Amino acid sequence: MSFVELDLRRLDPGLAPRASEVAAAADAGEVLVRGPVHGLSAVLTVLLKAGRTAAVPVAWEPAADKDSTGLARDLGIGSGEPRDLTLVRDDHGGVLLHHGRIEAAGDGRRSLSRRLGMQAHHDDIKVADGEITRIDVRPDWRAVDTIGVTVMTQPLRPTQRTSGRALQVASDPARIVRDGVPFPRPVNRWTWYADERVRWRLQP
Repeated sequence: MSFVELDLRRLDPGLAPRASEVAAAADAGEVLVRGPVHGLSAVLTVLLKAGRTAAVPVAWEPAADKDSTGLARDLGIGSGEPRDLTLVRDDHGGVLLHHGRIEAAGDGRRSLSRRLGMQAHHDDIKVADGEITRIDVRPDWRAVDTIGVTVMTQPLRPTQRTSGRALQVASDPARIVRDGVPFPRPVNRWTWYADERVRWRLQP
């Protein structure tokens, strides 16, 4: 198996790479990804579907945007030894590295003015039961198998923050955004979870 270099630096914000642009990762022995967070997420999704996340070291040269800089800092890019990290997955076959969002269905504009009915549990804690504005989800790279969840009930009101392994949601039609890329259709159910059975190998 070979070393594969994937240059995704020209990837537009909000758009996932084409399958052909990242397919080579599935058979690689080692991967270098250049580009934004959603490019790295796409490569890890390919490795997940191939069942090879733990076997293929992944190096990342982040883009210069805010999300990439933040994730690079959280992951300690450029320092340390290779290490196996939590993989945060969803029940629609994707992965989450930096920031996920659940909000009312639409194109994302004026999202704070729209609300949606929702029931949501973060592990055994009920974090939503009624109308809310949005939920934000972030992997916690300081912990193991942990995601942080922030629920905004109304704009400019205090938010509720919880920490745990899995978020399960049932709602009115909702728009999902994974690392800046909108899911292609509204959903009524969604789960994000830190899978303790699966790891991915970072080559920092």
